[in-house]
Amino acid sequence: MLLHPEMMLDLVNARHRELAAEAERGRLLGRARWFRVRRGGKAPAVRGRPTGTLASCERSVAAPAR
Repeated sequence: MLLHPEMMLDLVNARHRELAAEAERGRLLGRARWFRVRRGGKAPAVRGRPTGTLASCERSVAAPAR
C-alpha cells in the first residue's frame, strides 16, 4: 500500500509523540516511586485523619454593622 509522504510523516510524528509521552510518564512514575521509597515510613499518609485545626464547616454570614 503506497501512502502519501505527508500522511506517512504525520503518522510517524504522532507515533513519536506517543512514545515521548509514554517515556515521560515512566520517568515521572519512577521519580514518584523513588521519593516514596526514600521517604520510607517517616511520614504516614494524611488522608482520613482529622487535623484538628480546621474551622467548622457551617456557613457563616457576615452580620451587618450596627
